[in-house]
Amino acid sequence: VQLQASGGGSVQAGGSLRLSCAASGRTLSSYAMGWFRQAPGKERDFVAGINWSGGSTYYADSVKGRFTISRDNAKNMVYLQMNSLNSEDTAVYYCAARRTRVVPTSPGPYDYWGQGTQVTVSS
Repeated sequence: VQLQASGGGSVQAGGSLRLSCAASGRTLSSYAMGWFRQAPGKERDFVAGINWSGGSTYYADSVKGRFTISRDNAKNMVYLQMNSLNSEDTAVYYCAARRTRVVPTSPGPYDYWGQGTQVTVSS
């Protein structure tokens, strides 16, 4: 599975961005998907995850109520809608995939990673 994340950019605090993760090579319908982020000098942290059907979603406490993860298996796409952005959301965002019914909330179990897309929020 090859993953390509896109949609990052620079936005002012309070603004919104929508990240996309496009998959190729295999259908994503059997994969749990996750979004992670990594700020300079920090570890890669879980942001959101979604199970294979889209019926279950999981969020880090820091983004609950502001971010929404979704997927379109027919298009082999996963999305992260980010609203009410603040400076602490500034990071490189990565999408990841693992063929499992259980959504991992740590980076280790994921088998496939996109290249990352930069999100910069200015206050």
